[in-house]
Amino acid sequence: MNRPIASPHARLLAEQALSRAAGAPLLGGNRAELLIDAAAHYDAWLAAIRGARERVLLENYIIRDDEVGRAFRQALVECAQRGVFVAVVYDWLGCKGQSRDRFWAPLRAAGGQVRAFNPPQFGQPFGWVSRDHRKLLVVDGVHGFLSGVCISEKWLGDAARQVPPWRDTGVALHGPAVAELENAFVESWSSIGTPLDPFEQPAADEEVGTVALRVIATQPATAGMYRLDQLIAAMARKTLWLTDAYFIGVAPYVQALAAASRDGVDVRLLVPGSSDIPVVAGMSRSGYRPLLKAGVRVFEWNGSMLHAKTAVADGQWARVGSSNLNIASWLSNREIDVAVEDTGFARQLAEQYERDLENATEIVLAPSRWRRATDHVQSHDRPPQRPRRAGGSSGRAAAGALRIANSVGAALTDRRVLDDTSISPLVIGTLVLVVLAVIAILWPAVLGWPLGVLAAWFALNFGIRAWRLRRRQKQRAAERDGPI
Repeated sequence: MNRPIASPHARLLAEQALSRAAGAPLLGGNRAELLIDAAAHYDAWLAAIRGARERVLLENYIIRDDEVGRAFRQALVECAQRGVFVAVVYDWLGCKGQSRDRFWAPLRAAGGQVRAFNPPQFGQPFGWVSRDHRKLLVVDGVHGFLSGVCISEKWLGDAARQVPPWRDTGVALHGPAVAELENAFVESWSSIGTPLDPFEQPAADEEVGTVALRVIATQPATAGMYRLDQLIAAMARKTLWLTDAYFIGVAPYVQALAAASRDGVDVRLLVPGSSDIPVVAGMSRSGYRPLLKAGVRVFEWNGSMLHAKTAVADGQWARVGSSNLNIASWLSNREIDVAVEDTGFARQLAEQYERDLENATEIVLAPSRWRRATDHVQSHDRPPQRPRRAGGSSGRAAAGALRIANSVGAALTDRRVLDDTSISPLVIGTLVLVVLAVIAILWPAVLGWPLGVLAAWFALNFGIRAWRLRRRQKQRAAERDGPI
């Protein structure tokens, strides 16, 4: 399809729309380096921490008490002992069962500061819903990193059990964008307690790089990343290749992808074949059909876990970060992503995407459905790439028996056929409801006690909230009617 060349006025409107949607300006003069998988991340992160002279700011959803987590803690302790300012933010829920507060005792003893984001609080019964899902590191205001990688040896796989490393992507940044990463950390820190004093910024270096990008640090209810994802789906002219760990397609975004595909855009979605959260994988699969009918190509990764969150469009725009394509990331969590407008960086990410597809299985509709879905989709006239089928791992069993039913066909054809109806969610839902019905009839107290505890919890929180509001009203009244 021949498309007209965008005029300077159209490019200006696109620039304005991107800035307003993301809530972030375009910053030039940066250098951006792709980091592929956890081993490369950990080497780069630890090297930067060990070389720190002034400050280390670390924010991560999961910091686990294992060999990797302890290596990072030791590096931070050594920084603090030599007088470097060290501040760490971890997510309370993300680290629940991964590490305890006493894990940080050595760092606090060395002079470092550590804060947990959003632990349960009385008076906020739904406060736990918002999480700090960022993976962010800034060292000396010069070295900046953001990613989908958490600090856990789980990301490295298990060679002894033949479990390959998790597939994940991040970025190392130098240039003006690093100050934006630092500002994002400072805002997170201030949301938990006493703010940090302003940092002295390093002298600007005009020779850092030539990459233009936006740092998108989202907060609950801001939806900056959602608006940008929708806009990119609307603006893509040739290609839009997406990788996501926990894709749950909401109707407006699915419609945006479908519309792009019907307009001739090569839209592809790469998601995990087996997930560390099987219920999310099931919800993701339930949304394949409308995408496939519109001509969107869907692939499932064959490795242990695909945790990357990336997008590349038209060979000139790319996104990497912590945001998933679901409501939690778009509206509820603190996330951080970088949107890069650079052909060189976009080309690197597109090349990595094509390599990833070599270890993925394409999902297709049954033949009759496929013909009806493609009668009006020109983008499928070209022959599809044939991904190579690779061996599974111990994590694949967690995805359930549904994938086993199609494994032989996928091995022979490099494709897995999506049946007319996905019965797995229906069967699971039926079994759950039957079990609940039996329990409610035979042992009503088993359900009654949890409901009673839940009601008491909300009553306590609502009561505390009412008491606090009443006390504030009295304070305001006292200030208003103070001494004359």
